[in-house]
Amino acid sequence: MRIWSKISVIITALLSVACSVTPPDNIKVVNNFEINRYLGSWYEIARLDHSFESGLEQVTANYSLRDDGGIKVINRGFNPAKNRWQQSEGKGYFTGPTSRAALKVSFFGPFYGGYNVIELDKDYGYALVCGPDRSYLWILSRAPKLDEGVKQHLLETAQRYGFDTSKLVWVKQP
Repeated sequence: MRIWSKISVIITALLSVACSVTPPDNIKVVNNFEINRYLGSWYEIARLDHSFESGLEQVTANYSLRDDGGIKVINRGFNPAKNRWQQSEGKGYFTGPTSRAALKVSFFGPFYGGYNVIELDKDYGYALVCGPDRSYLWILSRAPKLDEGVKQHLLETAQRYGFDTSKLVWVKQP
């Protein structure tokens, strides 16, 4: 009986993390967000690594509208160890008003995680995105390379918010 109690606690803990959609404490999400300007293709410039992306190069994300009002997400990257492209499709929905860049995204059934734009270029040329905690961070750009000054600005923003930028993986792009 005791083993089932422990398993129940572990499952509950995992589900609460997997289903967390709110941004980390003290992190400000972009307001005055315009989803139609955000749609399209983005290059992943850097990320805090996780098993679902580990080792991938030439990673891109493409966002488009879904018929149900949500966002279709297609992430794609090249796995040099397996010498093949990998792709995953997900869906996202705003967690509040569409003018606030806070969404919940799912790639795995009913489990959603937070997708929060915390820095965005006025021309929608680059973005800093975090998940539900400080172990998820991405630097995205419309181009495969990002200006060094912009890169430094985004690193400083991430550091100010408490992200460990020394652990960022800089993604090889064409």
